[in-house]
Amino acid sequence: MDKATVLTIYTDGASRGNPGEAAFAYVIRREGQPAVEGAGCLGQMTNNQAEYTALIRALERAFEMGPHHRVIIYSDSELMVKQMNGQYRVKNEELRSLYEQACALRRRFDGPVTIRHVRREQNKRADQLCNEVLNGKC
Repeated sequence: MDKATVLTIYTDGASRGNPGEAAFAYVIRREGQPAVEGAGCLGQMTNNQAEYTALIRALERAFEMGPHHRVIIYSDSELMVKQMNGQYRVKNEELRSLYEQACALRRRFDGPVTIRHVRREQNKRADQLCNEVLNGKC
């Protein structure tokens, strides 16, 4: 087993139209290793659904890298971050199942999974990957 390190994750979800064609992206960084990136099309959904899906896909990939890692996630979705941190309730029924899935994945890690809000400028690579998918594949 790897020594427990910090996985720093940047996620982004986007929708062209709301709802509309959607995509997700994530970038996982850990010291001394190349970044792990993932992105893809999601079909028709809202921007908030795409943001949650990006978080879920990132948590799934991070768990494959090892549940013993400390995880810090950065997202430019203030709504998702505040919901995941218990500051806002999940009122939208279409988001509830995604929220519950993300919470369940979060609990699978041995240590803390911290989720923080950042401005879009601080989330450039994930945003770029999302837009590349939307521009070329969806």
